[in-house]
Amino acid sequence: MDIDSLYELAPLPLLSLAVLSFLACIIYVLLVTWRGRISILHCFCLRKTHGLANTTNPSPEKEGQSGLAPEPPYKHVFPPSRRGSLADVATTLPPHLKRRISIQTNVATAVNKGSPGVKSPMSPLSALDDGFTPAFTPTEFTSAEIEALGDFPDYAQLSGVPLPKPYENFDITKAIPRPYRPLRWAYHQTMSLTKMETDWWLELFSTYKETIAQRKELYVKNGTSVLNNLPGSEPACKELMEMATMFLCSRYPELFWLSEDKTIFHNGILNNTTNLKSTHPLEVLLENVPEDFGVMLRNPDDGFYYLRAGVICSALGWSLGQKMGMQLHQIHEPIPDYKEKMQFSMDRYFSKMPTERPIQRGSWGLEVDSPLYMPPGDPHESYREYQDGSLTISRCNLRVDWQTLRRLPLSGAIIFNFKAVFTPVEKFRNEPFIPALLLKVLKEGKKEIMKYKNTWHVEHVVLPALENWKVEQVERGMVPADWVEKTLEESPYYPGWKEVWRDEQGF
Repeated sequence: MDIDSLYELAPLPLLSLAVLSFLACIIYVLLVTWRGRISILHCFCLRKTHGLANTTNPSPEKEGQSGLAPEPPYKHVFPPSRRGSLADVATTLPPHLKRRISIQTNVATAVNKGSPGVKSPMSPLSALDDGFTPAFTPTEFTSAEIEALGDFPDYAQLSGVPLPKPYENFDITKAIPRPYRPLRWAYHQTMSLTKMETDWWLELFSTYKETIAQRKELYVKNGTSVLNNLPGSEPACKELMEMATMFLCSRYPELFWLSEDKTIFHNGILNNTTNLKSTHPLEVLLENVPEDFGVMLRNPDDGFYYLRAGVICSALGWSLGQKMGMQLHQIHEPIPDYKEKMQFSMDRYFSKMPTERPIQRGSWGLEVDSPLYMPPGDPHESYREYQDGSLTISRCNLRVDWQTLRRLPLSGAIIFNFKAVFTPVEKFRNEPFIPALLLKVLKEGKKEIMKYKNTWHVEHVVLPALENWKVEQVERGMVPADWVEKTLEESPYYPGWKEVWRDEQGF
């Protein structure tokens, strides 16, 4: 039967009623939510080209014939979806928010059914009010769903990363960093990523008050060079702030807590409160969390990640203002071998990184005293230009930037977080294997990498001390005489570290 036969068989009133009903449904969807326009476009396959995936790519031959440049390699690559967690989280919401989640989930399901195999990322979220921006974040949530979830949703369920266990017997007046010694041999330029110890994402030390005061002072002095966010990063900044404050409240419940309506953050160490509704999320972090954060967002046009926001008060040789807006490989351009050995794998890793698998790593260097923030041109940089004959070992410190990387579940942003930890080099005298391992890296490490680390200015003092301590540790039976330098099994620590660390805190 052809289409003309169908029209002949259908009674005119019935056909008119069907058409009117269809049009009424369209009007209803458009009136209820602007996102309905997107679903209508999908139903008719009239897709906006901006940021939308294409299920087929032209062959290289056709690309050459048409003069089109090949598409970016990660434009259609996304991290695993977290939509599956939405139903469980929604059960904890008030009825009116549950209904909003249900409506948006149904719309999103219809969109996906209309476009099988296609995920439509939205970035930035703040641009969604134009009514034409694609419907989903990289982790496959709509902005309406994020809005319906409200403040402080169950991020543990959404991300697949549990909240930390309370830190028992924690005493802020005695707390010291764990002895991070991320030394490796053979020493090659790799990211050396390991699974994050999620209970230790954010750490507090006895220097907490001084560190927070220093960070606030740096912000007053340097402004957007240490704290800034570009348009479109606002939802990710809010999400990060909520996850960080929830972490503090869970890890240190006697020191931090939220008001019942979750609008006021209480800091028991500083004896103050922060209004979370009137304070910018990054300023909340600056004034309460003694660590740095960079917010990397996916660009839907090419699938690469760019630095769009951050609070960074611990940079050496660079600043947030200098790197803001840069793509991942541009940020790492000064690092030796990054382009040749790491750029491809890191771009691919960022494009697919799951929210439930945060990672950690450490970078290190040797410094005179304890410079926290040293942007280009800072007076302290002059120490790196010469070897001071009057320098003593007591002024030489190992600086470790202990870093974590995690994806936020709602916005899909990737958060680069780090803290600077300083350790007197003199402590290595009683840490087995560390003097020999550090000595090996300093003397035989790849020339370009060691130059980048800028250790030369202290080596005339540090190397002789390490030589002596290496021999001394063998004589004391701390290290076997036939030990060959290699990465320690306890890395990034050293054998027996935990007992020493606990004793130093009075446990």
